[in-house]
Amino acid sequence: MTASIVALAIFLIAMVVIGFWGMKKTTTLNDFFLGGRTVGPWISAFAYGTTYFSAVIFIGFGGKIGWGYGLKGMAIAFGNAFIGAGLAWLVLAAKTRRMTHNLDAMTMPEFLQERFGSKYIKMFAALIIFVFLIPYSASVFKGLSYLFEANFHIPYDYALLSMVAITGLYLILGGYFAVTLTDFVQGIIMIFGAIVMVVILSNRAGEIAAVNRLDGGVIQAAAERYNQWHATLPPEKQPSMLMLWALVFMTSFGVWGMPQMVQKFYAIKNVAVINKAALITTIFSVIISFAAYYTGALTHIFYDKLPMLANGTAPDFDRVIPELLTKYLPGGLMAIILLLILSASMSTLSSLVLVSASAVAIDLYKGHVNPNISKEKSLLMMRFLSAVFVAVSYLVAKYQLTIIVELMALSWGAVAGAFMAPFFYGLYWKRATHSGVVAGMVTALVINTVLYYYLGSKNAPIAASIAMIVPFAVVPLVSIFTKPPSAKIIEKAFA
Repeated sequence: MTASIVALAIFLIAMVVIGFWGMKKTTTLNDFFLGGRTVGPWISAFAYGTTYFSAVIFIGFGGKIGWGYGLKGMAIAFGNAFIGAGLAWLVLAAKTRRMTHNLDAMTMPEFLQERFGSKYIKMFAALIIFVFLIPYSASVFKGLSYLFEANFHIPYDYALLSMVAITGLYLILGGYFAVTLTDFVQGIIMIFGAIVMVVILSNRAGEIAAVNRLDGGVIQAAAERYNQWHATLPPEKQPSMLMLWALVFMTSFGVWGMPQMVQKFYAIKNVAVINKAALITTIFSVIISFAAYYTGALTHIFYDKLPMLANGTAPDFDRVIPELLTKYLPGGLMAIILLLILSASMSTLSSLVLVSASAVAIDLYKGHVNPNISKEKSLLMMRFLSAVFVAVSYLVAKYQLTIIVELMALSWGAVAGAFMAPFFYGLYWKRATHSGVVAGMVTALVINTVLYYYLGSKNAPIAASIAMIVPFAVVPLVSIFTKPPSAKIIEKAFA
């Protein structure tokens, strides 16, 4: 426990120091939100990767996928690394950097406004971000309570408050400069922690497999135990392969339309850094996603029966990995894993808060209420709203009201579905129109919401995937029959 406390204290102090350093380099709104568009390949790559993988992947999600699909769940790791990370950089980054620079757009709503010539689409996009990303930001804390209570013996509320306060402090002080540098530090911790976790748990799993006379190594033992469990299930209760592929699609392609992800492309120094950043991000994503889903697949070796919810009706997947780590990792190594999970949480939270605050400060207030606001007041407002949204994230995570839980479940399909096709066509198709883009956004929101309630919350990834796909047909179909964008806009955007 002492090692964990010392490591945590050093980590948090370092984050605050970085915040004060970033404050010296942040003098304009552009600096605060995009780091002055001067970020290099290593920092950009780690910022993308640490934002991509939150603590959820190591706690509830990795355990749930590993238990339900075994080693087949590694398909998600493959998709995340090579589609959600590497391919996203190669397909989107250069076009995004050039076009957002040409249009002088700092946010997703600003990009849509300037690219399609309508200020109302900016307001609509900002409202989508405001409504759905704050609940999503709170979801990154899911499952952290058990780890903190088991290792620090302090209530979850205090641990949560401390983590949110430190994240808010370095974000408010240093903006994107501080966020990216802390992401780099956190990324190093995540890589080291993930490798340590895989090595230790693989050794432990091998020992258990040997005791149970499961031959052929850890991977074969995990597959054998999974097959034994799977064979006991009636057909109607067996995990659906359709759901697995929906999860691969949703988590891999969905990030192509998430504002907090594509923002990393806005901020890169120039297009020359893209290939290097793509390679670094892919390697980072392979390590992190493999560690999470591989650990989940090992649960069949470690558990005969999973821990259950308090009411005994279903497995408590948020406790599976935390209990596993607490039981099998020694104290010193557990401190590293705690920092791994903290890093994943804080990096994702800071990016989500930055984008959510920008939706109000840049897109709604500066864009519609007071376009002539001074740069000093714009920066002050951005800092103030970042503080507000950090506080809101804490309250949402602490008091998970029914409507908030519903918005969490809807958030990925709503945001990715609303922005993915409009953003892609905006970058690559000159004939895409304002009407086509709005139709695509509305279609995504409606389909995601209707299918979520029609198919049930357990099938949310299927609903989200359909909501992401359909706008790719709606946008061009409506665009063909509506007025094309002005030649002036197209010339400026594609210059």
